[in-house]
Amino acid sequence: MPESGAAWRLEEFRGQPCVGLHLGEHDSVRVALHGAQVLSWVAHGAERLYLSPRAVFDGHGAIRGGVPVCFPQFNDRGPLPKHGFARNQRWALAAEPGGSAPDALRAVFRLQDSPASRALWPHAFTLELELLLHPGRLDLVLTVHNTGAQALAFTAALHTYLGVAQVAAAEVQGLDGAACWDALSGERSLQRGAIAFAGEFDRVYAAAAAPLRLAQPGIAPLEIAQSASWAQTVVWNPGALKNASLADMPADGYQHMVCIEAAQVESPIALAAGAQWQGWQRLSVPA
Repeated sequence: MPESGAAWRLEEFRGQPCVGLHLGEHDSVRVALHGAQVLSWVAHGAERLYLSPRAVFDGHGAIRGGVPVCFPQFNDRGPLPKHGFARNQRWALAAEPGGSAPDALRAVFRLQDSPASRALWPHAFTLELELLLHPGRLDLVLTVHNTGAQALAFTAALHTYLGVAQVAAAEVQGLDGAACWDALSGERSLQRGAIAFAGEFDRVYAAAAAPLRLAQPGIAPLEIAQSASWAQTVVWNPGALKNASLADMPADGYQHMVCIEAAQVESPIALAAGAQWQGWQRLSVPA
């Protein structure tokens, strides 16, 4: 069994049903059944995600913050609604959460095709999000299974909103020299040095082999790793002007978040009938 004090429970947050995983007093995660969206991750007693205080919790639309699951389309790069439909549908808890190691808790959430999904995207599938909570670490594992008789193709992302004290003082390390596409200018180039933020930022990077670091003064750095099955990493901050157009963000919201996303953006993943794909992102904080 997990360490003493480990537990899970059904909770309610802003009117929506959630699952809470707790390892002792200092590590926890809260997941909404709507979208299987991680809303909170506390590591060593400190919240490390950003959830907008103006996020909409109506059980229908997207929730601003945490870790939205983008599937089967990234952003508006295709005919589907922005970022697909998985983040806007009710998922099921696949089994009772429990210990996967002496110091870990595991929960699996599942979404299957339905008349609503097939009206948008005519494919049979099972989507699973597995969460593994360790002291100071959270693993998110997304699995796509083609359960139909025809091939399918998709793009996807774990659209992780990370909390920062002040974005102007934060930097993302580990992408120096990586090829990138600037979604604002359309230009392609190579990243030079660490990523700093001085206005709207939206770039798609070739994924690095080594983990990235989100560094900020006076706060323990956060390490972000992803599996090689994700071809890209997206880094995004709306900046003041874009932020002002987002009804579900407070005026200063952009100052307190950076998205670092494990993503498949530029080329869809093709799955033959019966085939399966898996990709993960790992967030960790030193003790």
